[in-house]
Amino acid sequence: MNALFSLAGKRVLLTGSARGIGFLLAQGLGEAGAEVIINATTAEGAERAAAALREQGIVARAKAFDVTDSGAVHQAIDEIEAQWGAIDILVNNAGIQRRRPFLEFPEQDWHDVIAVNQTAVFFVSQKVAQQMVTRQRGKIINIGSMQSELGRDTITPYAASKGAVTMLTRGMCVELARYNIQVNAIAPGYFVTEMTQPLADDPAFTGWLTKRTPAARWGKPEELIGAAIFLASAASDFVNGHLLFVDGGMRVAV
Repeated sequence: MNALFSLAGKRVLLTGSARGIGFLLAQGLGEAGAEVIINATTAEGAERAAAALREQGIVARAKAFDVTDSGAVHQAIDEIEAQWGAIDILVNNAGIQRRRPFLEFPEQDWHDVIAVNQTAVFFVSQKVAQQMVTRQRGKIINIGSMQSELGRDTITPYAASKGAVTMLTRGMCVELARYNIQVNAIAPGYFVTEMTQPLADDPAFTGWLTKRTPAARWGKPEELIGAAIFLASAASDFVNGHLLFVDGGMRVAV
């Protein structure tokens, strides 16, 4: 059973993983035996996070590049594979949020959300998958959201971007499964993170959330680690094109 979930000998690239959920996922995958590559927009931020993981005994490296720049993505992936070896697992975690009413949403904020949450998934996945196809194996995990399927006030562009992640996941599955590549997504519900802290600090919102969620609480970020290990490991070798909700039951409750 341990071998089924072991990531020993695997190399994982996680985008946007210098802090927050991305860092916790890197830590969890590292503890399962994987070598992890931390990505951030700055070399300093990526190396600081990688160093913190190395202090815990995890094999961790740092690679800074802008996931929204296709040229930078291609160069970075080539360098990673040349210097450290094959990327066995990709976790597309980088994401941003902007909150404004739809009728007032600034055009530049729309472009920023789509670039990071949607276009970057395409750029990074396409480049990494090209090498995975050659090797006839690989795992790609996209980080979706509750808003991959549900809408909410003031975050329509975010929901649109995460809905696109769902269809990217399914489309990549259809095209890549024949090469022994599994492409799946994790859809977190409401977790207390830097991004959601303003909502967690709002008593009215937290009151609504606890009544709306069968588990009657916010999620803890570390509760996403098990889903990531499952989708990264041999335990999920025949799971493909799946959107795994980790939401305390919120999506299925009326």
